Amino acid sequence: MIAYDNDNIFAKLLRKEIPAEVVFEDQDTLAFMDIMPRVDGHLLVIPKTPCRNLLDASADQIAAVAQTAQKLALAAKTALEADGVTLQQFSEAAGGQEVFHLHFHILPRHDGVPLRAPGQMGDMEQIKAIASKIRAAL
Repeated sequence: MIAYDNDNIFAKLLRKEIPAEVVFEDQDTLAFMDIMPRVDGHLLVIPKTPCRNLLDASADQIAAVAQTAQKLALAAKTALEADGVTLQQFSEAAGGQEVFHLHFHILPRHDGVPLRAPGQMGDMEQIKAIASKIRAAL
């Protein structure tokens, strides 16, 4: 198994070396807005402890992230009056993973609204406003 990189962007975020629009935090997990949202309300949920992805995560890390992902999916669906939610997790480069710290994408979905293209920076004021709605729904 490849070693965990303590300099990945999510490790830096956990150390507060870079900012994030945090929506939820508990002892084990952190949920924050994706700055390149594929849909309005696109969130990421990560464990606070190091692991590269689902393949090397402990059962406790997976359970904690799954519980937080469910909580945030429900809040985002309510806050944005979404019709459903897409949950994504990519493991290893061949599986589509780009940041090598376990993370789940939560994408609130509306019927007939496609995902935006990846890699496009979002409007931070709009992201902050959506984050406030999701926090209020928690």
